[in-house]
Amino acid sequence: MKIFENVINHKMNTITGDELFKYAEQFNIKVNRQQAYKVAQYLRGKNVNIFDDRERSALIKEIAKIAGPETAREVNKLLVKFTK
Repeated sequence: MKIFENVINHKMNTITGDELFKYAEQFNIKVNRQQAYKVAQYLRGKNVNIFDDRERSALIKEIAKIAGPETAREVNKLLVKFTK
């Protein structure tokens, strides 16, 4: 299971705006392209473990600062889907 977590975390730490937007559309998460780019730019290189609730929560708070609370909630829904 640890390999799966590493792959998902690596993807989150290297995701592009286009990829994030594509995943949001795929999972019916309401994020526009500009928001996806802002979030992806923030995520790149952060090395956040989205499987750790505390780290994910801190990440969502930072996303809320840069893209707004509604976008942060939507991104959190997407991250939770990735962890299940």
